[in-house]
Amino acid sequence: MIKNKILEIKKYFSKYQIDGYVIPKNDEFFSEFDQFDRLKKITNFSGSAGLAVITKNHNYLFVDGRYTIQAKNQAGKNFIILDITNNPPSNFFKNIILGLDPKIFTKKIIKRFFSRKTRIKEIEDNLVDKIIKSKIRKNKEFFSLSKIVTGETKNSKINRVVKFLNNIKADYLFVTAPENVAWLLNIRGSDNPNSPIPNSHLIITKEKKIFLFAEKYKVNKIIKNKEINKNQFVQISEIKLYINNLSKGTFVIDASTCSIYYENFIKNNFKISKKNDPIYALKAIKNTSEINHMINAHYEDGLALTKFIYWIKNNKKKINEIDAEK
Repeated sequence: MIKNKILEIKKYFSKYQIDGYVIPKNDEFFSEFDQFDRLKKITNFSGSAGLAVITKNHNYLFVDGRYTIQAKNQAGKNFIILDITNNPPSNFFKNIILGLDPKIFTKKIIKRFFSRKTRIKEIEDNLVDKIIKSKIRKNKEFFSLSKIVTGETKNSKINRVVKFLNNIKADYLFVTAPENVAWLLNIRGSDNPNSPIPNSHLIITKEKKIFLFAEKYKVNKIIKNKEINKNQFVQISEIKLYINNLSKGTFVIDASTCSIYYENFIKNNFKISKKNDPIYALKAIKNTSEINHMINAHYEDGLALTKFIYWIKNNKKKINEIDAEK
């Protein structure tokens, strides 16, 4: 089954004039919890981090030290398993053309993983999606947090971000990290199994206007509760059309979270200023409410861990890792 999928991928090599194709673990929001899980579908590897490179003659799966045994068990029949620390991709694939989906890579990632002698070709049609049709799972709607929880209103946060834009004489900030959108708008979502991440992007202008890009069904609740209005929402599939209609100016993008796909499009129409998203620094300084909630969370966590250790020590039967996990 996996072997057939690999062969299907390779059939596209001549069409796109490439020597290989790169498949990461992350999705378009650079989360390891990709609901399509393209890496698993093409390799059978289920770990949380990895990078596959399928070439004409060989198939490689790069993982870190946590996953080498797991990767060999799950994908060793069809892939050469390599520890990415000791054998980085930059040591391989020189003087060949590798295709990849620009929506799930940043230029920073390319620079980290591949040599300058590797030619990268952007292919907007994801080749895994072309051979495997996946059903989109509808996650729960976004929801809002009150000021009692966050300690600061979204308007106050927006004012602080706009002050940053004015200081550097920029017109727009493209917030591509969903966790930063969550902080700025005081919203949360269910797009990640372990964290309340709302998969979305946002543009904030120097005039304090905000535009949230997400799936329509996810924002119904926050629009109904008037946390944002209809004019502040844009369907994520229309993001390029929206950006195209903005007045010319300077866009701030974060090189760590802005995909090649968006960066190239914005660069064609606007000046780009590559800086760290200022929200990272702003949210790093916790207010009184956040500090109190963190303290309470540690109390609850400590109590749970203490009960767990007590259960292990006082259990009469032998406890293995699976028992403990359950």
